[in-house]
Amino acid sequence: MKKFWTFLVVTVLALSAVACGNKSEANDVDIVKIAYLPITHSLAVLEEAKQLENSADIRVELVKYGSWPELLDALNTGKVDGASVLIELAMKSKAEGIGLKAVALGHRDGNVVVVSNEIEKAADLVGKTIAIPHRQSSHYILVNDLLNKNGLSIEDVSIVELAPTEMPSALAAGTIDGYCVAEPFGAVGVSTGKGKVLYESEELWEDSVCCGLVLTDEFINSRTDVAREFVEAYKTAGNSLSREEAQNIAKEYLNQTDEVLDISLQWISFDDLEITPEMYENLSDKVISYGLLDNPPSYEEFVKNDF
Repeated sequence: MKKFWTFLVVTVLALSAVACGNKSEANDVDIVKIAYLPITHSLAVLEEAKQLENSADIRVELVKYGSWPELLDALNTGKVDGASVLIELAMKSKAEGIGLKAVALGHRDGNVVVVSNEIEKAADLVGKTIAIPHRQSSHYILVNDLLNKNGLSIEDVSIVELAPTEMPSALAAGTIDGYCVAEPFGAVGVSTGKGKVLYESEELWEDSVCCGLVLTDEFINSRTDVAREFVEAYKTAGNSLSREEAQNIAKEYLNQTDEVLDISLQWISFDDLEITPEMYENLSDKVISYGLLDNPPSYEEFVKNDF
């Protein structure tokens, strides 16, 4: 009988540890694990983590990754509760059966097409090489929009996928002629004097959708109250993110100069991060038109605005 009770106590303690696996051992605070890349587009969730660092109820554990494939693997396999991620990548995962929901935008605007100083207009891009971070991205869509706006098509240029950190140096070396990528790497190219902005995203695609805050269905369903509180705090953080505070957060996480951040933060904002049906319908139309996905998930399937 003594062995039985010993076994029972050990089992109960083990199950309790598992049940509290998402809470701080010190004070029972709910922990939300969020994956991110060190880019300007992630600043809202970085600001939220800062605002909640002394919260008695919920805190954000930031998990940094060096590439979109690494981050997406963590998101798709449930290693994190959510991520600030290229929304097209998350849409593809959803279409492939992964349980994900987009709950907010990552930012508004904030993308530019940077070209070499020799390029004066879109027509000069014919036969040139343009880099993007991934074909499943708003950057690929923006390049298509730029070309279509000027009577060209994607067949008129050479598209290459390149790591964002390599793009400014590749432009300076002349191995590419332009690029479109998450900030602050566009600003890096401009700050060196080797590149200039040909278009800002709002000139090509009004209310463009780029990065989104995406949560796993498992997290939403198993900890709905925590998910609700987390999303509310995220939107509050975005709405309160002034230029000065964005600069401070960016300096802490992005390892960029003041000049680069000054340039980059001119193009982006973080208020009003709701994903509207109109925004998402426009995004889905572009995703289909430019061959990213044949059958993207519907707004009702993929976007969650209420808990």
